[in-house]
This record gives sequence, structure tokens and C-alpha cells, in this order.
Amino acid sequence: MTEFDIEKAKKEMEAWYWWGIQTFFKCPWNEDPKDCDIALIGVPHSSGNGSTERDQHLGPRAVRDASGWYRRGHQAFGIVPWDVCRIHDMGDVPLPQAMVNDISVEHIEAYYKTVDEAGARPVSIGGDHAITGPILKAIAGANAKTTGGEKTALLHFDAHRDDYMHIPHWLGNIRSAAHWAAYTVVEEHVDPSKSIQVGMRGNPIKPRPDIYESKLGYQLLPAEDFHKIGVEETVRIIRERVGDAPLYITFDLDVLDATEAPGVANLEPVHRGMRGWQIVEIFHGLRGMNIIGADIVCLIPTKDTAAKLTSMTAMVLMFEMIALIADRIQATR
Repeated sequence: MTEFDIEKAKKEMEAWYWWGIQTFFKCPWNEDPKDCDIALIGVPHSSGNGSTERDQHLGPRAVRDASGWYRRGHQAFGIVPWDVCRIHDMGDVPLPQAMVNDISVEHIEAYYKTVDEAGARPVSIGGDHAITGPILKAIAGANAKTTGGEKTALLHFDAHRDDYMHIPHWLGNIRSAAHWAAYTVVEEHVDPSKSIQVGMRGNPIKPRPDIYESKLGYQLLPAEDFHKIGVEETVRIIRERVGDAPLYITFDLDVLDATEAPGVANLEPVHRGMRGWQIVEIFHGLRGMNIIGADIVCLIPTKDTAAKLTSMTAMVLMFEMIALIADRIQATR
């Protein structure tokens, strides 16, 4: 029998998605945020939006599985993010009371405070949209290291606004997927004067007198208007609105057209959504901005196609978020 170099063989196998323990993009697993610049985190949470399916907690596992085969060189930026900064899969936020949303969001906030204290920038996969509120409370605002005590600007892609201050609770949840965009402003973690919500569409529960009105101060760019003005003008509006403020990106997959992302909560069929390639072009237009973190939410793998189309879409968008942050880190060193 010829000698078999096991360690060399393992190295040769790393590129193959079907071999080994799946992490986000087959990157190193390390639960210590002090050891990374960009922390990839799963938030398996489904109890913040009780009006739709509950399988959003399966999202992190699905994206880890899909992302194993994805190539890690970013052609447009000319980098391999893992070569220019430390990027680790930190695992999942532990949620021992996962069925109780308003306890779980406290646990999520506590977990992300450790990330903030370590100085890592999180890119997260949910989970329903209730996860974004506690993340923002941990990494932005008066006591946050990530923003240097500043509020953050918010770039919010979504078919829905999630700022429903007029609704006291969502089926009993106070800090729900329907409220996070409101309480993070009221509690001074998000600066609405530098923030924008993009892609809203579909019919509301009750018609609004003015679809552009935001009592909280957000700028609104509905999907219908996006389709009229296009990517280039949208990028100009975002950059003008945000300026040089720290920026957090939250991406609800239901902002995408249902033909591209069928496996999501709160699906908005027929009404024309944004397309994945348009989102990638917008992200490329944000190059150089001070992005402090990002998340992707509302993936429901059990509703996805057999080809895992929605999970793969989430994978691509997560990679673009990672590349944006890594490129900024490299440029500012």
C-alpha cells in the first residue's frame, strides 16, 4: 500500500462542496469574535412573525449547505475577501427559548454585543426580520463600539416597511418583525434622516393616504419607483442620503420578484419585485461606504424549489455583502 498523506488530501478536498463540514463558504469555524474582522453568523429564529410560516429558523443551515460550492473570488472588486481580512463562521446564536420572541430578541442582542465589543463586523443569515432590531441595538447607538457611539444609517430592502408603530403588538410579540424598524429609531440606534427603505410593493391592509409618508423620517423608494428610475439613480439617492455615516444593510428576500425568490415569508406574487442582478449592481455601487454589518432574512427552505433557488440567491447576496465590507477594510488599512 502506498503512503497516503491525509493532511495533503484534506487540503485538496477543501474546494468540493460535498466534502467536509459545511460552513458559510467553507470558511474556518471560529466562535471567538476577537479572531475575525467579519463574523458570519446564523440566527435561527422564527417566532417574531407569527402570521406566516415558521420555518425561517432553517435559513442559516440552508445557506451554509448552498454556499459550499460558491467561488470566492470577487471579479468586480479584484479581491478574494478571505485573503484580505479574517472571515470566520461563528456558528449560530443560541436561542434556548426560541418559541418566545421577546425573550429571544434579548438573547440575540446580548450575543451581538460580544461581537461589537470585539470589533468584528457581522454578516448574518436569519431567521425572520425580528432579528434585525436586536442586532442594531447591539452594534449601533450611544454605547456601541462599532459605530463609535453614533447612530447608524439603515439601508432596508423589503416589500414591507416593518415600522408599524400604530400596531401595539404582532400576535403578542412586542419586538416583532413588524416593529423593529420603528423601535430602533425611537430608541436612538438608527438615524432615519440618513436611512432609506427600498422596494416596497403589494397591497396594504388598509390603503395609505400617502405611500411616501414616514412619520419616523425614513426616505421611501417603492418598487414601482425603482423600476422607473433604475439602478444608477437609486445608487445616487442612497449615497446622497447616507453620506459618510456608518451604514447597516438589512435585506428581506421578499423584496425580490417571486420568480427569483419563491421560498420566503410574506411572499408578494404578481406585483413586480426587484431582480437579483439589480441588487448586485446596487451593491457594487455602494463600494467604499462604511458598512458596519448586514443581514439577510425571511428565507424558508421548506418552500424553496428543488434546485434551492432562494437559498442560492441568499448565498450570492451574502457574498456580495462580505466583499463590500472586506474591500472597505482593505482600503482603510
